[in-house]
Amino acid sequence: QLQLVESGGGLVQPGGSLRLSCAASGFTLDYYDIGWFRQAPGKEREGVSCIKFSGDRTNYADAVKGRFTISRDNAKNTVYLQMNSLKPEDTAVYYCAARWATVQPMCTMDRHTFNSWGQGTQVTVSS
Repeated sequence: QLQLVESGGGLVQPGGSLRLSCAASGFTLDYYDIGWFRQAPGKEREGVSCIKFSGDRTNYADAVKGRFTISRDNAKNTVYLQMNSLKPEDTAVYYCAARWATVQPMCTMDRHTFNSWGQGTQVTVSS
């Protein structure tokens, strides 16, 4: 059974940093594109970042470009999201998700194309 588990969330002050982890069990991430999504109260779930199975292509939402970095360590079966210069508007539950690798060169962040999801981790940015 495919399982994704997020960790690393918490409470941080504006301008601070957090690193989220997405660990897979029951399957190897080698052949999966991985996306990070977030959902704030009362809002739809939105794509934050995505990394191709090969690790050589990444994509970011405009709101996080230059502040967040996605990476993967297939040997550890884990994908990371380094979040710097956090803002209050980054407050949300963050989810990672997996989909079987696609041939598209871009790592698109359409949540409907991802079929395995973690349970989420809360990130709160507040002073």
